[in-house]
Amino acid sequence: MKEALHQLFTEFQNSIQKNDFVKLTLSKPIRKSDELSNVYIRQIMLKGDICFQFLYRYKTNDQTKNYSFEESIEELTHLLSEKFRAATLFTLENDLLVFISKKKKVSYKTTQPSFKNKLPETHDKPKEKRAENSEYLYHLGVTDKEGKVIPKMADKYRQINKYLEIIEAQIQSVKLPKHINIVDMGSGKGYLTFALYDYLVNQKGYTASVTGIELRQSLVDYCNDIAKKCDFKGLLFVAQPIQEYDNNKIDILIALHACDTATDDAIYKGLVSKAELIICAPCCHKQIRQQVKGKEQESPLLKYGIFKERQFEMVTDTIRALILEKNNYTTKVFEFISNEHTRKNVMLIGAKSSKKVDEKRIEAKISDLKEAYQIEQHYLEGLL
Repeated sequence: MKEALHQLFTEFQNSIQKNDFVKLTLSKPIRKSDELSNVYIRQIMLKGDICFQFLYRYKTNDQTKNYSFEESIEELTHLLSEKFRAATLFTLENDLLVFISKKKKVSYKTTQPSFKNKLPETHDKPKEKRAENSEYLYHLGVTDKEGKVIPKMADKYRQINKYLEIIEAQIQSVKLPKHINIVDMGSGKGYLTFALYDYLVNQKGYTASVTGIELRQSLVDYCNDIAKKCDFKGLLFVAQPIQEYDNNKIDILIALHACDTATDDAIYKGLVSKAELIICAPCCHKQIRQQVKGKEQESPLLKYGIFKERQFEMVTDTIRALILEKNNYTTKVFEFISNEHTRKNVMLIGAKSSKKVDEKRIEAKISDLKEAYQIEQHYLEGLL
């Protein structure tokens, strides 16, 4: 097999010598059941020496290994003999496509280059997994007894780690008391609530109490049982509607995927308690859509149902953000995690600010939006 791959290895070596090597990718696994879906090879500088970093992309995680050129040839020979049917060598001069048949016959095709510039040769550390090897993940069915992520839960695992990455950055941007009171409204099965408590208290050493508010008693009992098994003494789940939660001592208010106006109920609780952080991922934006139902909209964007739905989602969340700004919060709206993993992917964050705001100017923006779309009142306005 090594002889059949001679052209690939020769051009790989030549591209390095000419300094126009970009990267090398392996694709099309021989066995669909194989956990390894791709391998990406790039050149790096490690302690002053040229090395080649192999990023092994598994269904549930990424692993990296660094090799010398000679070791890279041996590893590529193994991978293209046993694991993959295709490879692409990207250089600044051209792209070399390699195809391997079931009978191990190798064919080549040269195409125009995909890249005009080389990749940086810095040595990147593997992405930190903030929720790695935690007991609650097993009890929630995310990992097995050995701590390996269950394939069907890979998206949820990515979502948990992305969430913790966002939370960590936001906590560093505000002033919090020594003991942090966190309330998660609409905690559901508790994936992200458990993750937050474990990360802040057990990994980062914060002193914090986390309360999950959930309407369904069965889920509350389920989560409290897991919290007890994990000895998470500062984590408690309570069965009650968001509107009835009456503890105004909230430092961080979280409402992820609280349906429709439940997001507004949660934001209201955060505003009343003057929470330092209000973190929401809204979903099911029905209130304004129902309010304008039957009203003729002038904008051609609202002619089609799917565009109308998306437009009113944006309008709803924009008014929420403006109301937060009016109440002295600095706001951000961004993609929580890509559509590949969840459709409910917009996150709205408000961080308490000491800066003075022009309330009249913000109110004028809200009024203009409402007038443009024939909206009588946003639900959150009514609460305030």
